[in-house]
Amino acid sequence: MAQNPSMTRILLLLPTRTYRTADFLAAADRLGLDVVVGAERRNVLESVAGAGTIRVQLDDPERGAATIERYACERRLDAVVGVDDGSTLVAAAAAERLGLPHNSVAAVERSRDKAQARTAFAAAGLPNPRFATYPATSGPAALAALAAATRYPCVVKPLDRSGSQGVIRANDPAELVAAFGRVARILGCDATPATAARPAEAGDVRGILVEDFIPGVEVAVEGLLRAGELEVLAVFDKPDPLDGPFFEETLFVTPSRLAPNRRREVEAAVARATRALGLREGPIHAEVRLNGEGAWILEVAARSIGGLCARTLRFGAGVSLEELILRHAAGLELPPHPRERSASGVLMLPIRHAGRLREVRGQAAARAVPDIDGLSITVPRGEALVPLPEGDRYLGFLFARAATPRAVETALRAAWSRLEVIIDEADGSGPTAPSDPSS
Repeated sequence: MAQNPSMTRILLLLPTRTYRTADFLAAADRLGLDVVVGAERRNVLESVAGAGTIRVQLDDPERGAATIERYACERRLDAVVGVDDGSTLVAAAAAERLGLPHNSVAAVERSRDKAQARTAFAAAGLPNPRFATYPATSGPAALAALAAATRYPCVVKPLDRSGSQGVIRANDPAELVAAFGRVARILGCDATPATAARPAEAGDVRGILVEDFIPGVEVAVEGLLRAGELEVLAVFDKPDPLDGPFFEETLFVTPSRLAPNRRREVEAAVARATRALGLREGPIHAEVRLNGEGAWILEVAARSIGGLCARTLRFGAGVSLEELILRHAAGLELPPHPRERSASGVLMLPIRHAGRLREVRGQAAARAVPDIDGLSITVPRGEALVPLPEGDRYLGFLFARAATPRAVETALRAAWSRLEVIIDEADGSGPTAPSDPSS
């Protein structure tokens, strides 16, 4: 996309691993925006044809924001958009320096740190599990004391990871100690016997959170904040139970089949949670558990839904979620944008076994299932596969559109059953095929 000084110019900040590049660039092109792409690695920038580029350090918000500010002194920027988790902090810091509408860095940090978010939700009076954080390097004595003081079942998770990476349920003290050690290894930490039992320090991203397990059904909420007011764009059901030991998300289907009063309860809780975190501008993605005690916020991220899942959403006359995000960020008028009338959904293809991907068979048969709207395998052949809780991605994405949510779910399950995932296992024992996520 050629640079044009008369056009609205936006900076898209791309983490090294994001699925969203093509969809955001396509949305910018449809809107006639002038795009600059910022990323840490040269190979990411080289993969973006036709757009201006800038090297930006994304793991240091202040340094990254200073780089963007220097760039903006020479070439005006009208908006800075962090595409995924790895770039939202730098986007907030840069927008603050440039005087653009933004979330504060502190608010984004709270949304990314599970302990800070839990503290904010509790202060706002939202239903909240009992929780505590501990250093990932906690040794045997500290873990023994933790295991004895914990209620079960509980959930062990890193403070700053997304996509269910490192999230493990424990049902008793032995499982807690094992889960804690596993999460510590995911964070690159080894337990140190001499470590005293103490809370993790604030801002320690290598801390581990232990909290009560929250039973109930789970839904996801997609929204857009404008001057602190939340507009709910979609509520997704998650039809597969998420009870552990790991929490691999598979199916997302919208519109939700929740009763209207329960949906209103979810939406109200998410709005309170965004205010508690201090978020004011841009997209949010929230995860919520519902049970007889109310709507429990699992997290609210200052970004839109991950992976390619946004492709399930269309608004108004075919407007994409990325277009709404870019319009808001650039201060452009938002057209009427009710969600499309049909139901839609996505099945994130899980990675069930470690090894190397040989092939995915049955793709034509999966695409031929009625109501299937698309299939994208996002892992190249020969690439290593790592399942949860250590893994941080999916094999690919299946999409469906139909008259009802039930028909969408049926189509997605039918298409997945036609795929055969062939994996050369790391131990050389031969290929395997993961089972259907509904099993």
